[in-house]
Amino acid sequence: MSTKEKVRERVSLKEATSINNEIVVYNDDVNTFDHVIDTLVRVCDHTWEQAEQCSLIVHYNGKCTVKTDILEKLKPQCSQLLEAGLSAEIV
Repeated sequence: MSTKEKVRERVSLKEATSINNEIVVYNDDVNTFDHVIDTLVRVCDHTWEQAEQCSLIVHYNGKCTVKTDILEKLKPQCSQLLEAGLSAEIV
């Protein structure tokens, strides 16, 4: 493998791992579907349909990945979800 190929491989690997962070929302007995949907639309820029699907996945599976991005972008969004009373974390 040439030096140029090694550099390309390292760059590709770095790019692939830098976006590996996800916000996961967990089910709870407190929040309504409407509140979860409205919050996902507002905070995560979901469409209404996308937020509704996420809320159903959370309800039936106990959790759902709602956003994938770099950590710096996810931190404020996760904080807003938590401030809205949702159970969420970055994984």
